[in-house]
Amino acid sequence: MAGETALSTLIREMSPTLNPGQYVFCTLDDAAQLQGCVPLGSFREREGLTAILERGEAERLGLAYDFVAAWITLEVHSALSAVGLTAAFAGALAQAGISCNVVAGYFHDHLFVASTDAERALSTLRALAANAQTE
Repeated sequence: MAGETALSTLIREMSPTLNPGQYVFCTLDDAAQLQGCVPLGSFREREGLTAILERGEAERLGLAYDFVAAWITLEVHSALSAVGLTAAFAGALAQAGISCNVVAGYFHDHLFVASTDAERALSTLRALAANAQTE
């Protein structure tokens, strides 16, 4: 199933949704440190395995973290080959002074913003979509 590629449609229909909970990024030398816990996401880098976990799981496992994030999903089914969506929302968030870490899944983009910025990020993204509606 192919996702949307038209930038104007992607922005208009992004429908940002705040997922419940707090999330952290941890770095591990070995996946065995997860003790069977399945991370929300992970990525292998030269320096180690980055795992995105619910904050409570990271604390239960005794894993260090330094950034507590809220998780926002853009509900539009964006194609992995789509051009410009990341730039559009990242630019709007940057203009509002909000840091954003992005993970692209097959169907949706997932944004991790500081938990203290969650509501402001949602407002910024919704305003971006609303402005695209009127253009």
